[in-house]
Amino acid sequence: MPSMKVSQITAAGDGSFHLEYAERPVPVPGDGEVLIRVHAAGVNGHDVHQVHRGHHPIAPGETDLPGLEVSGTIVECVGDVGRWKVGDQVCALLRGGGYAEYCVAAAGLCLPIPDGVMLAEAASLPEAFFTIWSNVMVDAGLAPGERFLMNGGTSGIGVTAIQMLSALGHVVYATARGPDKAALCCKLGAARAIDYEREDYVEALLAETDGKGVDVILDIVGGDYLDRDLALVALGGRVIFIGVARGSETTIDIRKLMNRRARVGGSLLRPRSLTFKREVAEALEERVWPLISAGQIRPVVHRSFGLQQANDAIAFLEERRQIGKVILQIEG
Repeated sequence: MPSMKVSQITAAGDGSFHLEYAERPVPVPGDGEVLIRVHAAGVNGHDVHQVHRGHHPIAPGETDLPGLEVSGTIVECVGDVGRWKVGDQVCALLRGGGYAEYCVAAAGLCLPIPDGVMLAEAASLPEAFFTIWSNVMVDAGLAPGERFLMNGGTSGIGVTAIQMLSALGHVVYATARGPDKAALCCKLGAARAIDYEREDYVEALLAETDGKGVDVILDIVGGDYLDRDLALVALGGRVIFIGVARGSETTIDIRKLMNRRARVGGSLLRPRSLTFKREVAEALEERVWPLISAGQIRPVVHRSFGLQQANDAIAFLEERRQIGKVILQIEG
């Protein structure tokens, strides 16, 4: 059986976990799946948690390798894979397995490489775009004319959300740490970016919106930001959490929910159904991929590491030093 190089989770002697450069058999695709020779893989917060815990909920038959998004070339197709054929270059959303020279992907979760995007850059697209579309456009139902706030504007999710939602015609606000990062958010399309170390973002955006607030808030910070978000959200607004950088527990004044008629929710992308993700992929290709090809949205890749440097990539992401995305360059 042919083998491949991977970065796999291994227990250290002190009970902690790390990534080990190793060799494994090349995976075998099933019906409706493709085998991709991986060119690059995105590194995400989910990977950090998975590596630190040494495991993650895995369905029977799934790989334990980290990596939720890749770009590369299809080298095998099994069953009905629609338009895809051997030799096609794609980016793909995975349930795992991206930290390897080869991975298996559902055909319906593969997308073409947008015009003008390099193959390595394309590895930074799927996870962020699927996450934003599913949470903001589907779950929160951001409507035409509504305002949007991204808490964590220079994260991988943040730089994508700012560009995508401003390109779709929404007024976008962002929070960031420091004046340089706030300026970058504005350069990416934010109408106003608040340096939260120098300014209270609730007061600033209430003043900016004449007291009306923001209709949808996407928050990767969590913790005490819930109370602040509820002070800022507009009547009938929605607050969606997809991260807990400041903690997963907090208190809530239910009267704020009642007074604002607000909804608070959150989600994880990985457990959502294949059918749902296919629908998101179709929407992205129809509504967003043309904007990328037109240059209205650009991938923002801060740094790339080799597959053998996967531990360094995880550490770099955990320190939250990045602006945009971090990738593993696996081929070339």
